Amino acid sequence: MLRQVILAASRSGSMRRLVENAPVSKQVVHRFVPGASVDDAVRASRELIGSGRLVTLDHLGEDTTDKAMAQATVDAYVTLLNALGDLTQDGQAEVSVKLSAVGQTIDEKLALDNARVICDKAASRRTTVTLDMEDHTTTDSTLGILRELRQDFPGTGAVVQAYLHRTEADCKDLAYAGSRVRLCKGAYKEPSSVAYQGKEDVDASYVRCLEVLMTGDGYPMVATHDPAMITAAKRLGRTRGTYEFQMLYGIRPTEQQKLADEGETMRVYVPYGDEYYGYFMRRLAERPANVAFFLRSLASRK
Repeated sequence: MLRQVILAASRSGSMRRLVENAPVSKQVVHRFVPGASVDDAVRASRELIGSGRLVTLDHLGEDTTDKAMAQATVDAYVTLLNALGDLTQDGQAEVSVKLSAVGQTIDEKLALDNARVICDKAASRRTTVTLDMEDHTTTDSTLGILRELRQDFPGTGAVVQAYLHRTEADCKDLAYAGSRVRLCKGAYKEPSSVAYQGKEDVDASYVRCLEVLMTGDGYPMVATHDPAMITAAKRLGRTRGTYEFQMLYGIRPTEQQKLADEGETMRVYVPYGDEYYGYFMRRLAERPANVAFFLRSLASRK
C-alpha cells in the first residue's frame, strides 16, 4: 500500500513542489543522485571505476513534450560521452537512455533517430547504450526501437521488468547470442491486469526470468538489491564475466563493493541532472528503508 501511495505521489505536481522546496531534500537526494552537472557524473564514475565497479549513466529527464527538449537530451548525452574520456573504453562507463526523454511520446521515428545519434557517439567511444524500460504502455514501442537499433548497434542493451506478466516470454525472445538484457523488478505503478502486485509473485517471476536469461545465450545484467535474487543468480553457476550484477547509486554500496571484490562484474546505475523528482520517488517506493531514511533526514533538520 505504501508503495502505491508513493508511486501516485511521483505524478503529483503539488507533491513535487513540496519535496523539491524542502530545505533538506537536495541533501537527501544526493544519496541517490551524485549531482546535476556532467562534472558530477564524471567524478562519481571515476570514483566507482577506481574501486573496481563499472557504471551506466542516466541523464535524468522524462515526459519530453517537444522536439527541442528531445534534442537537448541528445546533446546532453553526446556531451557526457565526450566528457567521460577514457572511462568509456571497453564499456567501463556506458549510458542508459529513456526513450521518452528523446521523443518517444511525440513520434517513434524521432525517438529512433535520436537514440541512433547517441548509439553512434557511444560506439565511437567504444562503449554501449542500454534502453531503459518505462511503464507498460511503452514496452512494445521500446522493444521495436531496440530491434531497429540492434541492426547497426548490436550491443544495444534491453531492459525487462519482472513484475509484468509478459516478461518471461520477452526474456525467451531476447536470450540470444550477443543480446544484453537487464532484468529488474520494476518501479512504475501498474494495474493488476498487466503486472503482479504482491512481492512474492514479483519475486517468483524474477527467478523464472533470471533462469531463462542465465541459461540462454545472451549477456544477462542482473539488476537487483535483493540478497535472495543475488544468491539465486550465483546458484545458476554461470561463468563470471558472462553476466553482471547491477545496483543503483547509493543503495547497498557495501554489497556492491563486496561483489566486485569477489570477482563479480558489478555495474552501478548513476543518474544525474536537475530532473530528479520522478526518479527519487521511485527509489523511495522500492524499499521502506528508503522512506525511513528520508523521513529521518527531514526530522533531523529544522
